[in-house]
Amino acid sequence: MLHVTIQTEKFEAEVQFYLSIVGLKMITDMRPMGMQMVFLADNEGDTEIEIIENPEAKPIETEFLSIGFKTDNIEKKYDELKALGFGVSEMINPNPNVRFFFVKDPAGVSVQFM
Repeated sequence: MLHVTIQTEKFEAEVQFYLSIVGLKMITDMRPMGMQMVFLADNEGDTEIEIIENPEAKPIETEFLSIGFKTDNIEKKYDELKALGFGVSEMINPNPNVRFFFVKDPAGVSVQFM
């Protein structure tokens, strides 16, 4: 998989969410070339999140699509997002070895942390 594209009217907030909250790195920044577009990933060559500014983009409102990320400490990430004022779901624990929760990014994409 090459990338997932998110078009948003909240470009800067979206970029900061994936840099600061998710912990991705800037792989390609097209802003110096006059385009409000960036590519973020864990590392060069990994699947990327492409974020494009689009003033006509509407918030994504579906419960049937999510992007998932692994975190080293699920409890710490949960508490961090709650403290920052994000509306996080309840912790979901479908079996003894799996725990996860969801939060919406600034564009309305459902993001899962495991």
